[in-house]
Amino acid sequence: MREPLVKISEGKLLGTIKRDKNDGEFFAFQGIPYAKPPLGELRFKAPQPPDPWDGVRDAREEGSECFARQFEDFSGSEDCLFINVYTKQISSEKLKPVMVWIHGGGFTAGSSNTKLYGPEYLLTEDVVLVSFNYRLGALGFLSLPDPELGVPGNAGLKDMVMALKWVRKNIREFSGDPDNVTVFGESAGGSAALYLTLSPMAEGLFHRVIAQSGGVTNCWAYSNKTSAYMLAEKAGIYSNDDALILRHLQELSLEDLQEALSKIPDLHAIGILRPFGPVVEKPSNEPAFLSKQPLEVIRSGEYSKVPIIMGCLSREGMYISALIKGSAKTKLLMHTTLLPNNLGMRIGSDVHKRAAKRVMEFYFGDKKDPLDDIDWVNKLYTDNYFLYEVYRNAKCLLETNPCPIYFYRFLYDTELNFLKNLYGLTEPGACHADDTPYLFKCELVPDVVEGSEEDRAVRRMVKLWTNFAKYGRPTVDRTDALLPVEWEPITRDKFKTFDIGPEMKQHDHHPEQKYMEFWDDMFRTGAVATSKL
Repeated sequence: MREPLVKISEGKLLGTIKRDKNDGEFFAFQGIPYAKPPLGELRFKAPQPPDPWDGVRDAREEGSECFARQFEDFSGSEDCLFINVYTKQISSEKLKPVMVWIHGGGFTAGSSNTKLYGPEYLLTEDVVLVSFNYRLGALGFLSLPDPELGVPGNAGLKDMVMALKWVRKNIREFSGDPDNVTVFGESAGGSAALYLTLSPMAEGLFHRVIAQSGGVTNCWAYSNKTSAYMLAEKAGIYSNDDALILRHLQELSLEDLQEALSKIPDLHAIGILRPFGPVVEKPSNEPAFLSKQPLEVIRSGEYSKVPIIMGCLSREGMYISALIKGSAKTKLLMHTTLLPNNLGMRIGSDVHKRAAKRVMEFYFGDKKDPLDDIDWVNKLYTDNYFLYEVYRNAKCLLETNPCPIYFYRFLYDTELNFLKNLYGLTEPGACHADDTPYLFKCELVPDVVEGSEEDRAVRRMVKLWTNFAKYGRPTVDRTDALLPVEWEPITRDKFKTFDIGPEMKQHDHHPEQKYMEFWDDMFRTGAVATSKL
């Protein structure tokens, strides 16, 4: 078969043919520019539409990853705003549901690279899959208060809007339905999917959301606006003039920018704001992605109301424990890792010390050394870094969103749990990000053997997610042996939670309800109102 050729609004694309998990053929178009390269004066600014090209553009290989600190080392390029499309058919009269993947990485790392996110599993179903890169760290989230400069923040989130606009404009050429788009992502990608519902910039560009292990109020999902000055100082720019700071930062070589960024620690302390991430934008000459606190937007009801799947893994906190233990000096159970910064308590204050003591007593009782039971340490970091805020976001959305909201616990613990393998973790449960190899072919885990437990788990996850993309609900046919239990949405009376694992089960309330109620009470008695970040 000849390699596929597609004509989109900017020009012609040459793709390639690949094979899915079931050995069926699909077409891959990769490294397609969805915006102008954000270089020079466009550094830190909102993305601009892509330029057209003459002739045929080669779309058979992935584009560059976005510049970021990947683990310990920096890598990637500023010319990175590329999108990928995977489809079984092109120019079909019958349009198919579109699933747009947003990768995770704490808004500071990651990419849509197929080493982690291969399309071979999802393409066994009749959907069109889209993935893309977006700017990360300082390049994606630096902000300056001067409204004339056009750098109010959230450039990385605006990249996502631009990618969705590209989908809206071009996806028909790949047999995708622009009126049936599901945005889904994990970790920062899950947070971003929910952020998109809150932004007027993204209204009408998608119709369903799946947020895996991320909400809009998790401690790592937002930042403050002072980091631009910190970066300037590290780069040797000493000025109070925002325009001067911006000009010098835009003129820095990528190597000099990297040197300055290497002097800014990437924080994993729950009580301290990370240096670069989503912000509430102050009024400026630029359209705002987000101009109010997220929970304020949700409570106002002025956002895109769509069906949503949300949830977390059974032991997300293993990831945080591994990161903290891996540091030069362990900070497990230190005060900076116990209390979320949105409680509004100053670290070291008497009220903060009392609250930290309350957390320790609730989770560990009178144990002489809580570190002797690492599973309970992982449980604590699951709740305070991940689960509680996702749970709280779901409860808040329930008050103003009339569409169904489905909540889950992911329980699979097999050879596919790649972060557990990567960090050598042996404790029971599913670690943060361990769910992605059940949706995407991942080079960091063994190949899936047909008929194995892993094979059945992959087929089950793929079916749940693609059912939702197709029909707006994850379970459709009770006679399906893969999905014999109906997944029901949460209600105001019952926070119904669905177990995704070897045994599928529908709970009338979240199995960790008492821990969620503990954190509810912490926020009720905290120093700030829960309408704040």
